[in-house]
Amino acid sequence: MKYPIGIQNFEDLRRNGYAYVDKTHFVYKLADEGKYYFLSRPRRFGKSLFLSTLEAYFNGKKELFEGLAIYDLETEWKQYPIFHIDLNTANFREEGSLYNVLNDYLTAWEDKYGTRESEVTLPLRFKGVIARAAEKEGRNVVILVDEYDKPILQTLQNEKLQEDHRNQLKAFYSVLKTQDRYIKFAFLTGVTKFGKVSVFSDLNNLMDLSMDHRYISICGITEKELLDNFKEGINELAETYGDTEEATITKLKERYDGYHFEEHTIG
Repeated sequence: MKYPIGIQNFEDLRRNGYAYVDKTHFVYKLADEGKYYFLSRPRRFGKSLFLSTLEAYFNGKKELFEGLAIYDLETEWKQYPIFHIDLNTANFREEGSLYNVLNDYLTAWEDKYGTRESEVTLPLRFKGVIARAAEKEGRNVVILVDEYDKPILQTLQNEKLQEDHRNQLKAFYSVLKTQDRYIKFAFLTGVTKFGKVSVFSDLNNLMDLSMDHRYISICGITEKELLDNFKEGINELAETYGDTEEATITKLKERYDGYHFEEHTIG
């Protein structure tokens, strides 16, 4: 078994034969039942991999999902224009840093879908490129935002810069509401609950999945998933240390600081 240590790209993971705990039934349920979602989870919890899974799905890459739950659920496998914003790796501690990151994304999208001279601000450019992408491709767009709150969390000690970031994000994310007619699906992730910050005050149509019992195991690995998917590895570990399988599972529970969502324990 190949373990995907540090791999957050679904296509890379699937094409290269790494172990994958199937979460695709959640992908189908979300796409089938709603439109705007938010998920809060700690860092290193699998949020980026889940967004990458959504991206592959909305790109219509059916072959990547063969053998997974969604493969027989989905019948159309349509391809949509996708705007994926990853704020996870950037440094936002300097003035202008957030603008530079968003500008870079917008410039790349405008190279593909065009721009207008009157679009002089980030929100106006985002608004315009969403509409043009939907019109050019003949399908509404998908918007994926990873770690929406990192610009705010990185500037907790700099009140002025944090306020600048907050205002920029509030105006930028508000476009999702004004361009609703052009949006097929939107999914945003972060560490903090969006209700705690004002950046989403204009976006009141987000469904918060963070503590929704139906989506508790959307990221991370439950004990059942661990036993179903990694039994071979557990047995190898037990053999290496001269323990029984039961003793090894107990030690794993003791040594790993799991998270609890309702009755579920997530690793």
